[in-house]
Amino acid sequence: MMDEVKKEALMNYHARPQRNERFTYFMAHGDYECEQYLECGGLEVSVVSMGVKNLWDILESCKKTLPLHHLQNKRVCIDLSCWMVQLQNVSKSHSCIKQKVYLRGLFHRLRALIAVNCTIVFVTDGSIPAIKLSTYRRRLNSGSEVTQDDRNLQNVTSLRRNMGSEFSCMIQEAKVLGMALGIACLDGIEEAEAQCAVLNSESLCDGCFTSDSDVFLFGARTVYRDICLGDGGYVTCYEMTDIERRLGFGRNSLITLALLLGCDYSQGVHGLGPESACQIVKSVGDNVVLQKVASEGLSFVKKKRSSKKQGAVSKCNNNKENSLDHDMNVNGSEHDSQRDDQHLQVIDAYLKPKCHSADSDAVH
Repeated sequence: MMDEVKKEALMNYHARPQRNERFTYFMAHGDYECEQYLECGGLEVSVVSMGVKNLWDILESCKKTLPLHHLQNKRVCIDLSCWMVQLQNVSKSHSCIKQKVYLRGLFHRLRALIAVNCTIVFVTDGSIPAIKLSTYRRRLNSGSEVTQDDRNLQNVTSLRRNMGSEFSCMIQEAKVLGMALGIACLDGIEEAEAQCAVLNSESLCDGCFTSDSDVFLFGARTVYRDICLGDGGYVTCYEMTDIERRLGFGRNSLITLALLLGCDYSQGVHGLGPESACQIVKSVGDNVVLQKVASEGLSFVKKKRSSKKQGAVSKCNNNKENSLDHDMNVNGSEHDSQRDDQHLQVIDAYLKPKCHSADSDAVH
């Protein structure tokens, strides 16, 4: 069976780039600012993490480790790009890529889920959202500043992915393998994690497998970040109910944290650490925090920061924190309507992502 699957996958593995071509993918794991280049036998792989900066660290107290049989008889959707990046990075040598070790890893993960009667749906990325293009360019250019044109996103359309790239061919191979195992695949309009979140929030699946922390901002309720097949097998799980109860953060609060700390759609406020950002967002409240951003921009952050200067000393770097007032003025958050419009675009992108609706033909 595996030989037949590989043979069919290879037939779809056309237009393969040269081995020394730079293959870029944003890895949905770890620290947002981290960028590393992996040499895979002449294939240079640029790996840049995605999601909200520091969000996984903020949510650490809500992490649960559950045995694999917890997924028995459940229906889960898988952000396929995240899984393929994880599996590819297990073996970085060119020989492992050539031998398609990542497909073996995928097969074993799927076999373990099928063994507990888990229903699986692959979800793949569609086009790159227009609002993400400036971040895309900035990360590829080693953090160079966004140009003025990058900030005017209203007239920019989303960018189609290169379906002939190395990574796209790997995704196609994974889809062929899934098809051979009877696994359905839903091709997203734009962000795969957003589509997973819609399926989860509409109760069309019991949880999402993704390592992109943005999934919570798109509305996901149950997220499985990692899966391990050793020691009987387990998954790491995050429940939105735990985040709301233990940390006091609802979806609106998490979106505001993305604006403050930085995410795929926004650079964040330079000099503002996660501890201070969490305190500020929590002090405003989940029910009104987005309305406050819509009416005041991020100027309320400066006010909150100023009111706390006489309080306890933050554990964050004081020099960075004290530069906040300067950064807020430089960025023009208080008076620059263009930047305020950008904040509204980010909020809208998270609250109304381009996805197949729950009652669409694509989903059913």
